[in-house]
Amino acid sequence: MKATKMPIPRNEAQRLDALKRYNILDTLPDNAFDDATALVSYICGVPIAYISFIDENRQWFKSETGLGVSQVPREITFCRYTIMDSKLVEIPDTLLSERFKDDPNVTGGFKIRFYAGVPLTTPDGYHIGVLCAADHVPKKLNARQRSALKIVARHVINTLELETKNNELASQKKIAERAVAAKENFLANMSHEIRTPLNAVIGFTELLAGTKLDQQQRIFVQDVQTAGENLLLIVNDILDLSKIESGGLTLDIQPFNLKKALRHVYDLLKVKAVPEVEFNLYLDAELPEMVSGDQGRLNQILVNLAGNALKFTSEGEVTISVKKTGETHDAYQLRFSVKDTGIGIPQEYLDTVFERFTQAEESTTRKFGGTGLGLNIVKQLVELHDSQIQVKSREGYGSEFFFTASYKKASFEEEQRESKPVNDLGRLSILLCEDNRLNQKLAQNVIESFGFEIDTAENGEQGIELLSHKKYDLVLMDLQMPVKDGYQTTEYIRREMNNPIPIIAMTAHSLAGEQDRCYKAGMDGYVPKPFKQHELLQAIKTAVKKESRNLQRPKADLSQIEETDRIKPGWKKEVTSQFIEKAPIELKELQSAVKRNDFETVLQTAEQLQLWLHLFLLESLSENLRAVEREAIGRKFTAETADHLDILHCCILEIIKDLKSEVKRQSFL
Repeated sequence: MKATKMPIPRNEAQRLDALKRYNILDTLPDNAFDDATALVSYICGVPIAYISFIDENRQWFKSETGLGVSQVPREITFCRYTIMDSKLVEIPDTLLSERFKDDPNVTGGFKIRFYAGVPLTTPDGYHIGVLCAADHVPKKLNARQRSALKIVARHVINTLELETKNNELASQKKIAERAVAAKENFLANMSHEIRTPLNAVIGFTELLAGTKLDQQQRIFVQDVQTAGENLLLIVNDILDLSKIESGGLTLDIQPFNLKKALRHVYDLLKVKAVPEVEFNLYLDAELPEMVSGDQGRLNQILVNLAGNALKFTSEGEVTISVKKTGETHDAYQLRFSVKDTGIGIPQEYLDTVFERFTQAEESTTRKFGGTGLGLNIVKQLVELHDSQIQVKSREGYGSEFFFTASYKKASFEEEQRESKPVNDLGRLSILLCEDNRLNQKLAQNVIESFGFEIDTAENGEQGIELLSHKKYDLVLMDLQMPVKDGYQTTEYIRREMNNPIPIIAMTAHSLAGEQDRCYKAGMDGYVPKPFKQHELLQAIKTAVKKESRNLQRPKADLSQIEETDRIKPGWKKEVTSQFIEKAPIELKELQSAVKRNDFETVLQTAEQLQLWLHLFLLESLSENLRAVEREAIGRKFTAETADHLDILHCCILEIIKDLKSEVKRQSFL
């Protein structure tokens, strides 16, 4: 064939850019493309079919059958002509074609006599490659075969588009995950740095309240306690956003004195009222004294609403009013209202006033300050109470924010239950891992007031050193420490030292998911800072009495297997060897399925493992496995799942170790 100039499309530069956009060249084989090639070969009844892409110098085959090559120079390809066209190119007999009759791949090479090619055209109109069918004998496609080729060509482009979009989404997901990780890291650090000194302030105030004080001093201390707790709630606003977004914000339902709590809020805020503003608290005469609910969240709601009202009211009055609107045999319906005569809210902003980082007008932030988070968090907290926050307002005349919530009935006896923590554990020896000196001193005073002994380590490595030389009953573990943090230290204690000592996390992080992470790391309890004395003592009691960590390793009972072995010789050896080989694989599959929330695989794998456990009469382990099965049926895995899996993992490995020793011993007999 005479040498001819290679045809180049007029939009060659743009065509090559479009090709590069897909990042398809020199990639690994892909089933989606191989299936398309096989389909073309079958539909057209040809031995050769391929999907190829054409760059500056070559034709590269993404998928091919009947050729056995991965690329050829562009200047010797049939497809260099096909990409010049927008429609299917069909050559029934290449020997009858003036263009191809002398082509080396016709007279020799691949010996092509029939060729049909469809350009692979991008959505923006660039021909980046070709889908081809070829044969060693002359052939002519029918209408259905031509239509099928075009459909498969469109499918190839759609596959490329989908993969590109998926790659873009994956890239965006990674960026989003990095942003989330950065946000969580920032929140964790901020939480730790702010809550750590607050822990000392609130903790020492609680200790001071337990000493002999005159009436005036006791009132002052109570006011400091209330202010500290409400300051903590305000600090937590930004942290609550993280919990709200992850669905991790819940109410802590406890009995509390409603009237006393409302008066505390009033006393705390009345110092903010200017002389020109009359600040009132109206409590319904029928209001119950005691209720059961989340006092801290109610404080947070009212401090936000009343604080805003006082901030935006320069004269007139601000009134907190609480009224009983209904009652059932076990609950009260209460209406809470905060009303002011302040600047009011323009009508057009009433629908957006509860949105995050939004205030009624831009000038509001400049004049009065604020982040625009308060009302959004109030809205979320009220909704946690199964209610809706509502607002009435008129610009220049004031506003009223109100909601109705249900609180369960409670008695005075319930309030007194937690008045003073009582130690019924004897004289425990406790190791505290904590790097902050003030918190060390606070914990030491609290722990010694319980009647326990305490040693202190300033980081995880010091804690491990002390544990290596002295027996302790419990470890209080700060999470954020130098050298070795709480997670690393716990992992070392559990895996390297194989020590089942109860470990309680004491953390100022208090972020969504932190508690689950602590349990998964092998800890037995979780106390957020700032902590209350009764909360800490209760966590210590629970952890010390917990038996799951202090396991007596179960032993395989071979009695049934040996009984069968007498009837069927070789049964014991077969079953034992099968268990040693298969149980670790099935256990690994179970752990993996739990990790990816594959509930069906968990149930299937657990069923296999249960057979082994029944054979070896391991009833205690069967119960752990049944607990995992119940959680799979309920389609929700928890921190307890991790505990059950840890127990199964450790025990099964120990049992296999014992069985291997038994097999080895038998071989010497």
